[in-house]
Amino acid sequence: MTSSGGRVNRGPAAASENRQAILDSARRLFTERGYHVPLSAIAKDAGVGQGVLYRHFPTRLDLAFTVFEENFAQLEAIAADPGADAFGKLWERTIQLTVESAAFVEMAVDARRTMPDYTGGTRLQTLIQDTLPRAQAAGLIDARFTADDVLLAHRMIYGVIATAVDPAEVGPAVARARFLLSRPGA
Repeated sequence: MTSSGGRVNRGPAAASENRQAILDSARRLFTERGYHVPLSAIAKDAGVGQGVLYRHFPTRLDLAFTVFEENFAQLEAIAADPGADAFGKLWERTIQLTVESAAFVEMAVDARRTMPDYTGGTRLQTLIQDTLPRAQAAGLIDARFTADDVLLAHRMIYGVIATAVDPAEVGPAVARARFLLSRPGA
């Protein structure tokens, strides 16, 4: 029996490869086009049909959670460092992730609105609460800042990113916001 030369459906044998292709495409397209990129674009980019995408990830949130869980894993690893500079590293990486992929924040906002038991915001707040006191005790961060202040600053930086008309504005505006928020005694 000869093959028709077309793409061969490998069925379940390709499941793990398909899943990884979907995750890789989703990570890239969420970064490039935002959280609301059409799922059909992700499936096409991954080289799979939409049915395959939905078999692996029944909802946009399921896909986003899987993609962005890696981000939380990075933040949790940074926060696990017992050093006084863990907060600074956590804050910098949080900002980098937000600049690189505002979709991470968009996903969290969507999850908070649609899933009453979503804990992403609590997870980030816990990481900040665990690291901020050490930085403050070492004199690295103004002692008046609270975890809620840090989360507010993050929302402000996200606002700068989300409302920038020209992508070239983002870097300087985020740098300015960082400067304003980091001034001791401000």
